[in-house]
Amino acid sequence: MWDYSEKVKDHFFHPRNVGEIENPDAVGEVGSLACGDALKLMLKLDKSGHIIDVKFKTFGCGSAIASASALTEMIMGKTIDEAAKITDNDIAEYLNGLPEQKMHCSVMGREALEAAIANYRGQKIDKPIEEGTIVCKCFGVTDNKIAHAVREHKLTTIEQVTNYCKAGGGCRSCHPQIQAILDEIWQKEKEKAMFMQAKKSGKKLTNIQKMKLVQETIERDIRPILQADGGDIELIDVDGDRVMVSFRGGCVECPSSKVTLKSTVEARLREFVTDTLIVEEVTS
Repeated sequence: MWDYSEKVKDHFFHPRNVGEIENPDAVGEVGSLACGDALKLMLKLDKSGHIIDVKFKTFGCGSAIASASALTEMIMGKTIDEAAKITDNDIAEYLNGLPEQKMHCSVMGREALEAAIANYRGQKIDKPIEEGTIVCKCFGVTDNKIAHAVREHKLTTIEQVTNYCKAGGGCRSCHPQIQAILDEIWQKEKEKAMFMQAKKSGKKLTNIQKMKLVQETIERDIRPILQADGGDIELIDVDGDRVMVSFRGGCVECPSSKVTLKSTVEARLREFVTDTLIVEEVTS
């Protein structure tokens, strides 16, 4: 049996803020009935941007109900920016812990909040982690979503992956693919650690090592940030310490793209590759 805290039980048996808001200022919907979990979160804000009412409707287990109920209490009275800082771990901690097998419930709460905030801000709800190749057919989980969960929560086993995103929790035929994703991610992390150690020791990277590390840093630490706001980036070439990139998607016409080029792209490449890199935007 799973060990539920008294607070989880309280929010399950006496959920707060259940229902719907007439003419809500923001709506976030995640999950699906076919996969066994779904959550709709509705927000009402005052003129100063504070959340003055929040309601939810969910289909799921007791932990899903408790997580959604707790989330509504956590964000009530907060500004959108303050609410945006809440993580799935925060929800679990607010409930005095969730069983590891039920962490995907707090993840669903955070995703619904992210969707509602994007809706309020008039942003396109771009979910690159939902795209990709379906790995777990039972729950419709893609390779990108699994990889995102692995990196975000430092997951190392198939069981942990199932706990956080449900992948592998059905027929289990996808377990070899999940293991392959785990192996690939942590092998790259191992290589990254080796490169970082070489950097600290002052050992000069070869051109091949530098190009490989630049590409891996873009894929792991830069592209997800840009994709979250509807943008993207492509590595065009590396010539010595010059790194040439081209923005894609929403980044192309973004007035802040030049700032992003230096504060995000160049800063992270200098952090993880070498501090002598200069990043340039080129058209292609």
